[in-house]
Amino acid sequence: MKNILWLALGVALGFVVAHQVNQTAEGKRFFSDLDKRTKGFTESVVDGYRERESELRAVLSDAGDAITSTGR
Repeated sequence: MKNILWLALGVALGFVVAHQVNQTAEGKRFFSDLDKRTKGFTESVVDGYRERESELRAVLSDAGDAITSTGR
């Protein structure tokens, strides 16, 4: 229970510090850059996921076609 309290306190302090840093011009630039990088990373992960999903669906479709063509 004590560890959860420390975790919650750390998260709360982190939000307070981030809010204070975001009040400055440098902080706004930092968080804007961080947001751009995070969005770029997220888009890359989503693109990779969708590409892999397409590959797997194609393989499953081919396997299904092979099974039905053998008469089973």
